[in-house]
Amino acid sequence: MQYTFPHPRGLSGLLRRTPLALSCSALLLTSAAASAQQSQRDTATSLDTVTVTAERREQNLQDTPVSVGVVQGEQMRDFTAGGDDTLLALSGKVPSFYAETTTGRIFPRFYIRGLGNIDFYLGASQPVSIIQDDVVLEHVVLKSNPVYDVDQVEVLRGPQGTLFGRNTTAGIVKFDSIKPGDSYQGRVSASYGSYGTTSLDGGFGGPISDVLSFRISALYQHRDDWVDNAYAGPSADGTRTPRKDAMGGYDDRNARLQVLLKPNDQFSLLASAHTRDYDGTSTLFLRDAITKGSNSVDVPRDQVRYDEAMDNPQAYKTHGGSINASYDFGPVTLTSISAYETTSGYSRGDTDGGAAADYPVNGLPNGYGQSMGQIRDLDQYTQELRLASNGDNPLSWQVGAFYFDGRDTTDFYQRAWFLQGAARNPNNWVRLRNINTSWAGFGQVSWKATDALTLTAGVRQTEDTKKTRLLKTADTAAGVVTYRGRTNVEMSDTQPSWDLSAMYELSPALSVYARIARGFRGPTIQGRSAVFNADFTTADSETILSYEAGIKSSLFENRLRLNVTGFTYTVDDIQLNGNDSNGNGVLFNADKARAYGLEADLDWRPISNLSLTAGLSLLHSEIQDKRVYAQVCALNGMVVCTVNDQTIKVGANTFAQIDGNPLPNAPTYNLNLAARYDIPVGTDGAVFFATDWNKQGETQYVLYDTDEFYSKGNFEGGLKIGYSGGYGAWEVAAFARNITDEKNLKGVIENYMAAVYNEPRIVGVSFNANW
Repeated sequence: MQYTFPHPRGLSGLLRRTPLALSCSALLLTSAAASAQQSQRDTATSLDTVTVTAERREQNLQDTPVSVGVVQGEQMRDFTAGGDDTLLALSGKVPSFYAETTTGRIFPRFYIRGLGNIDFYLGASQPVSIIQDDVVLEHVVLKSNPVYDVDQVEVLRGPQGTLFGRNTTAGIVKFDSIKPGDSYQGRVSASYGSYGTTSLDGGFGGPISDVLSFRISALYQHRDDWVDNAYAGPSADGTRTPRKDAMGGYDDRNARLQVLLKPNDQFSLLASAHTRDYDGTSTLFLRDAITKGSNSVDVPRDQVRYDEAMDNPQAYKTHGGSINASYDFGPVTLTSISAYETTSGYSRGDTDGGAAADYPVNGLPNGYGQSMGQIRDLDQYTQELRLASNGDNPLSWQVGAFYFDGRDTTDFYQRAWFLQGAARNPNNWVRLRNINTSWAGFGQVSWKATDALTLTAGVRQTEDTKKTRLLKTADTAAGVVTYRGRTNVEMSDTQPSWDLSAMYELSPALSVYARIARGFRGPTIQGRSAVFNADFTTADSETILSYEAGIKSSLFENRLRLNVTGFTYTVDDIQLNGNDSNGNGVLFNADKARAYGLEADLDWRPISNLSLTAGLSLLHSEIQDKRVYAQVCALNGMVVCTVNDQTIKVGANTFAQIDGNPLPNAPTYNLNLAARYDIPVGTDGAVFFATDWNKQGETQYVLYDTDEFYSKGNFEGGLKIGYSGGYGAWEVAAFARNITDEKNLKGVIENYMAAVYNEPRIVGVSFNANW
């Protein structure tokens, strides 16, 4: 069946008309012209060299044939001074990287170049891999582990499956903590602001003996409850209403200990252990904040009308550790990384976003919803062995093997389980046992063919297996089993990943590179649907073929660093997620998704004491499959939003054709700017002014095209004014995050026309010290 449909909102005609090769050529000529003007330089301080490990070796960022966005630890701490989730705070700060959540601080979702997963299921797989201190974190709750006492963040854009972890069709976010050193050093960042928002991030360490050193790190974040519950009617589950300052707060406590044993120059062993104790508020949905026919949202951020869910509580405890050992045999170094992670906890929410009695349809209360996901136990084991060549030989190589084992027992509870009196159904929940194992062997070789040309090739073979068992069905209150779906599902696939790249140095200040890469994401099982007595849904593996080419330049005596990449990719059998009539996630494969775009990173010191950074990403993405439909916004059989795609009816439900639509949560552009200016005072101090801004292009939040479920022109800014003393050893400042108090739409609950907002404005003071 064929349908016509409006062209999806996207980039301006300029990007659509400009071929990838033409964009890269124009940027190359621009940079070459700038390089030719280096004779007109002043004496400003040059930029520091940025070292990255995007290819599992320490390399200058400018010599790495991969598109990498880098955020230093000091910048991260500025972004999180207002208590922002440390991972969500990266969103918009790195070109082509986006993050959001509809499940609070324990389940952020990440997107690179438009690829991600909007599924809120606790067993969801994501094409963006999170790696902290060389350990891959696969489960969505583990991916929420905060980063602190961090040295550097690297965002590796595009498929990275050859050398890293697994399921990296979109890219990797890699966090590296400050490691133990051979001298005593410490640092602390502390801030206090609106709503009692408190953040303390610090670390201290040094030698214990000639061969042993340590570092202990900690993060504490707190916010008072600041959101009122204005609902004043009855509650079916005993929720106390109305209440002032009922929710919105959190306490996030984290600690890490690292011990480094280095008895000689050949052997080192780094042991690390960490713990997290978090409790807070899950995401607050604001029912009817979105008006039919418009994407404008303007309801109070500090007030909800919830009749259920006991103030949306969530709490998790996470622990883990790793041993990273290496031995230098001379020609080669053998590295072993063993790691274990575990977590348990729950998240509960009023998923309808407001009391049904306050939102009647045809004079009657309309729509009730609450749910809770609870991880009883999760255990993740990973083991990596890697053998890498040493030295500066023209030919370098590395080979290795990787094993992953993740197992969890997870419960899902629906509304009737929480109700009081005769309406309660103590059997309205399910228990699932999920097992995910993966084996891989990999290798990479890099050849410096000439002084200017370096060629690199890598390959990885991965077997990925997933199993889900339904241990308990959602039965009637009398214990009658009504579930008729599958109770034991297993999916497995073996696929290669590979990449080829070439980098050519035109001059010491300017290089060009090109890269082609293939990656895959293993099959996925969605078992939560059993709580509605619906069968499991599944999705087969998706594969990606990505092309990129770019320039890396250091101009004006290394006072300006400009890196630009153009890219295009095709994802075959892309895994997507929609909703069924119960608002339950449904997995399916679409034929293809195609995208193309551009990303640029700039660091510039035009004059002494002034630092400027900027980033830009442009993206056009498109789902291509005329056979695939997604269920649209509906409540009690009535479509409640404005659907612009062609629709069909299947029974009482309405579905929209999504062919030609952009990927969800894939901004058409993202622009970030930051600046800092220091005015010297005395011999060792300075007054400084720092600001950062982000503007986000049009972003769809669902698979189908509507007049409501998208944002356009979201922006946020931060400001910091203070004094730095002791030649930069300490500073005290006043700051503001989201200084203009923008209300930006960040997510939706379709059937209830509910909105998710960004964080409110936080104004406060901060203190940083290094010694």
